[in-house]
Amino acid sequence: MPVPVSPLDGILVADFSRVLAGPLAAATLADLGATVIKVERPGGGDDTRAWGPPFVDGTAAYFDAANRSKQGITLDLGDPEDAAAARELARRADILVENFRPGALARHGLDAATLLDANPGLIHCSITGFGGDSDLPGYDFVVQAVGGLMSITGAPDGEPHKAGVALVDVLTAKDAVTAILAALRHRDRTGQGQHVEVNLLSTLLGSLANQAGGYLATGRPPRAMGNQHPSIAPYETLRCGPDGTGLLAVACGNDGQFRALAQALEAGPLATDPRFATNPERVRHRPELVAALEAALAERDAAHWQRRLVAVGVPCGPVNDLAGAFALAGELGLEPVAEVGPGRVPQVRSPLRLSATPVRPPAAPPRLGEHNAAVRAWLAGPADRPAPTPATPDATPHDTDTAPESTEVTR
Repeated sequence: MPVPVSPLDGILVADFSRVLAGPLAAATLADLGATVIKVERPGGGDDTRAWGPPFVDGTAAYFDAANRSKQGITLDLGDPEDAAAARELARRADILVENFRPGALARHGLDAATLLDANPGLIHCSITGFGGDSDLPGYDFVVQAVGGLMSITGAPDGEPHKAGVALVDVLTAKDAVTAILAALRHRDRTGQGQHVEVNLLSTLLGSLANQAGGYLATGRPPRAMGNQHPSIAPYETLRCGPDGTGLLAVACGNDGQFRALAQALEAGPLATDPRFATNPERVRHRPELVAALEAALAERDAAHWQRRLVAVGVPCGPVNDLAGAFALAGELGLEPVAEVGPGRVPQVRSPLRLSATPVRPPAAPPRLGEHNAAVRAWLAGPADRPAPTPATPDATPHDTDTAPESTEVTR
């Protein structure tokens, strides 16, 4: 029986990005079967190699989280020979991902216009902080602040909070992959590549969904509500147990689920109380609703109520830490963790599941300059030779060149 081919088998990606959004987009393309060559500056490499603790084998776990299944090469774009190698890599690539400051790549002949002239089928993906010609540095934390996300995150009477992960970078990576795949489809039809642009601020605004919709409908900015939902109730964490220390996330998306909740709590009259009979009324009378529900939930602990509520179709669950979250995914058979070799940080398994063209099992992220010899030899040879893959790592020592000119990126 033939081995299934991954969706992007045969596609070559030149990854000139660093930190999170660009590298994670390129790693997702690697999951889908593309060959990804990551370009880093000699000496220090991607900034996230130093973003720790934790460190494993001298490299931060942060770097490993976004750079699986890539070939690693170091190039000093200020060196003429290395810049020429970078241009040759771009000439051979199907996709190029970069997050340099606008205009910075033009100095090295790596801007979209120049590269598309040399390689008309190239999909050149630029990721910036604020789009256009803005040279404002686009760190996720800053974009969460200026983009409004922090204003709706946290307790109602507390200071604004960021999300617990660089969420805007992660979402921008997904937007980049979506746009790249659409550009590949266009190239399949026409043979033409194109310049793809995404930016963190636009991704954030596009991801605010109902919160953005509510603002555009009313002109009133939404506010932070802790764990409560602005338009649904109960859709929040509720305290359980005699001491009120247990927390259960309860999400009633319709009136039927609320009736099931009330009956399971042996508080059936709540479902017929005019204040709680419909979702708009429950939202309007949320404080009274929460007080009534928590009075009933005080009879037993959160684990008891989860079992009972799930049995009657009420969406709910405990507030897990990451250990609990990975354990739950394992119990559900989702196989959330993939090993990539002795002494290397395990990887989160791709969430994508394709029946006919499965994603590729991840390989270990590259050490700095790990594949210099193999990739440089390939770039110096005939262009029709296949690029090195993670299955054929370079056995030469890691790169120890001195650092080049400062690499300008949007991070």
